[in-house]
Amino acid sequence: MDVSIRSVSKEFDGYPALHDVSLDIRSGELIALLGPSGSGKTTLLRLIAGLERPTAGAIFFGDEDASHRTVQERNVGFVFQHYALFRHMTVAENIGFGLKVRPAANRPSKREIRRRASELLDLVQLSGLEDRYPSQLSGGQRQRVALARALAIEPRVLLLDEPFGALDAQVRRELRRWLREIHDRTGHTTVFVTHDQEEALELADRVVVMSRGRIEQVGSADDVYDRPNSPFVFGFIGDSSVLPVRVENGKLWLQDRFIGIEVRDVPDGPASLYFRPHDVELLDGGGGCIAGTVTASRRVAGTRRVELEVGGARERVEIELPVDHPEAANSRISFRPRRWKLFPASGGTAALSATDDGSAGKADEAELMLAASL
Repeated sequence: MDVSIRSVSKEFDGYPALHDVSLDIRSGELIALLGPSGSGKTTLLRLIAGLERPTAGAIFFGDEDASHRTVQERNVGFVFQHYALFRHMTVAENIGFGLKVRPAANRPSKREIRRRASELLDLVQLSGLEDRYPSQLSGGQRQRVALARALAIEPRVLLLDEPFGALDAQVRRELRRWLREIHDRTGHTTVFVTHDQEEALELADRVVVMSRGRIEQVGSADDVYDRPNSPFVFGFIGDSSVLPVRVENGKLWLQDRFIGIEVRDVPDGPASLYFRPHDVELLDGGGGCIAGTVTASRRVAGTRRVELEVGGARERVEIELPVDHPEAANSRISFRPRRWKLFPASGGTAALSATDDGSAGKADEAELMLAASL
């Protein structure tokens, strides 16, 4: 099922939560809505679900304008962060509840509901647990039951709101792989909300990066990580360091020091230089580099993350070094970014970028009841 969000805005008591958002989701695609708190990602998900109505714009399911359709009419499956399972029902009863409460005209038989629940228990790898109650399950198992319940109604669109947010890191990683496998087997059009960039980059076919009620960028994991189109995306996706620089005659200067980076077709004036801490080369010093004094150092897995004071101690950046690098407090390190992106201070979204060869390149209760009775 294709989903098309067309120029959608949403206000709550006069407060704008979404501003003129447009997005086309292809049938069978797995989309991540990624952004910090307050970015509008959950509001957008609730608008797709029919839990909210747009203030302006329209939402299409296929060729049908679903903007004012109820959740039941849209036939969406919804999975919440905190499971929203009925505590007094068994696993099988929770899964089959959405089918059991359908109008008599299109309600499956009890036998068919049991068969469907058993089939989905196999799919989510919980066979044999159909007679247990939610309190007898782990968090990861409860979330699998919640997904099975959402799939039981054979939804046109599957929506997940921070589905792994209540789980510990190891369980999150396991369920991410499992969810991707389930998606590939079932082929549902799936939209999930997350603030976890690792989760979004690992799982989604495309990532929708949101900020302050707007879409900043839409693209594959490689697109948003390697080719961010704004300072916000560069700073939010992955680790980053930034330095205020000055462009003069095609050269980048940090205060009164030329840092060895030349650019083309960039007007003179202030700009921001973004780079990844791991994407630097160490140099011997002298001219044509960035030099800084070590102020802090910490071990991060197989590397060492070092904080440097640069530009006369006015700015601080982080870079990664080999774990056995002989840096020490107050030592001096010189480096140059291998890959970087320059954003002019004028605020334009166009930015110059380069690679290492230096070449320029272009649950409230109502929701709980709803989730169980879809």
